[in-house]
Amino acid sequence: MTTSVFIDGAAGTTGLEIRERLSGRSEFALVTLPDDLRKDAEARREALNDCDVAILCLPDAAARESVALIDNDRTKVIDASTAHRVADGWTYGFPELVGAEEVAGAKRVSNPGCYPTGFLALIAPLVRSKNLPADWPYSVNAVSGFSGGGNALIDRFEGDQTIAWRGYGLSMGHKHLGEMKQYARLKHAPLFSPAVVDAHRGMFVEVPIPLAAMGSGTGPVRMHKALSEFYEGSPIVTVEPLGADQSELLLRKDAAPCDGMTLHVFFDGMGEQVRLIAKLDNLGKGASGAAVQSLNLMAGLAADTGLNLTA
Repeated sequence: MTTSVFIDGAAGTTGLEIRERLSGRSEFALVTLPDDLRKDAEARREALNDCDVAILCLPDAAARESVALIDNDRTKVIDASTAHRVADGWTYGFPELVGAEEVAGAKRVSNPGCYPTGFLALIAPLVRSKNLPADWPYSVNAVSGFSGGGNALIDRFEGDQTIAWRGYGLSMGHKHLGEMKQYARLKHAPLFSPAVVDAHRGMFVEVPIPLAAMGSGTGPVRMHKALSEFYEGSPIVTVEPLGADQSELLLRKDAAPCDGMTLHVFFDGMGEQVRLIAKLDNLGKGASGAAVQSLNLMAGLAADTGLNLTA
């Protein structure tokens, strides 16, 4: 049975990448609007109510408007904006954390943010398994390719070849903090330090863990074991072997699209300091790939159907 899909905001970076992942797939039929009707409210209303699944690739206010335009109880929604990530009645679209069955049966799914995807993949399982405390003031250091900022930031980086690194969120209060705190079950929001580098796509998300200062009684071996067991059997999230090459990690400017994510546990010789690092594609598992993963589950397919998991 074919599932009809309408991408509201298909001209943006995330929408284009979702459309590319769905092209040629017989399980889905794309509902499209002519360019001159993409922002027409009545045309969008009709498309939103005619499709089986609507994927919203819009700013927050426009995403809320699209949801309000749906007047039936049949159309399912995947929202790639931040509008509904901690909203009541919405399922968080991170199947590895909330359960594949929860996403499969949901009517409203909020796509996780790219940075929270890396942070939560590392921290949530360790807090749940009591390898890390829920009341620690965690910090997050992360760099992303500039495509995560949409067309405006892409144009800025491509137009100004002198920019190598752009730090932002300097006044704190970043919009990703709510989902980081809620889905990791933390007492405090983490101190988040995001940056953009001169690469189109890809990202690293790092959480430093000062084990000696925590006095938590855990160690890198136990932490690695907990992560490995949590993601055992996942075709999308891979935990790198403990003791693997610790000399360097690279983000290449010409990185190919990838919908998977790899997690690393690095540690010092005494096991007193740990660096937890997630590597993912901000446009893959961090955005479009995650949306297609949820779409697959909502359509009764395997989560990894049609995804590119070769880094």
